[in-house]
Amino acid sequence: MISKSKYMEICKRTYDYFKKANIVLTEKEKREIEVADFGLNDINNIGLQLVVYINDDRYCAKEMVLFPNQICPEHKHPSINSKLGKQETFRCRYGKVYLYVEGVKSNNLHCKIPDKYKDCFTVFHEIILKPGEQYTIEPDTLHWFQADEEGAIISEFSSHSDDLSDIFTDKRIKRIPEIGE
Repeated sequence: MISKSKYMEICKRTYDYFKKANIVLTEKEKREIEVADFGLNDINNIGLQLVVYINDDRYCAKEMVLFPNQICPEHKHPSINSKLGKQETFRCRYGKVYLYVEGVKSNNLHCKIPDKYKDCFTVFHEIILKPGEQYTIEPDTLHWFQADEEGAIISEFSSHSDDLSDIFTDKRIKRIPEIGE
């Protein structure tokens, strides 16, 4: 569980990234910065900070900040009954992002996975996104991503986002954050 003071520190650091990238947030958006530590309490290695602009039954738009070498863990957005899972397009706005999806393993990988998480990553087809570049991930596709040493900001444009239905390779993960006092 993240303490309230740690949460506030992470939100300030996140906002500093938005300022560096000249991404303007409203006062309401600044207050609504989300911190996802995935229940692992290891935010410097595994985590994600984000602002959701809109998420309704048709589409979703958000900005995601990754601190240096921070990883959003491997997961997929499954189809449920006749409803397709989330399709998402990632567009790099700042820094460099190493995106890993299903496919042939790439040579000379850039990822830096801490030893204690190595068994929680299974897909290694690497796509490198620099500012202005984008990639679309189809529903039901395992993927994960990591910032380089500078950190990164990614815009996500997708169909409806339903975090509770995401399936993570690391079974210890809990998506909904808990904030302490």
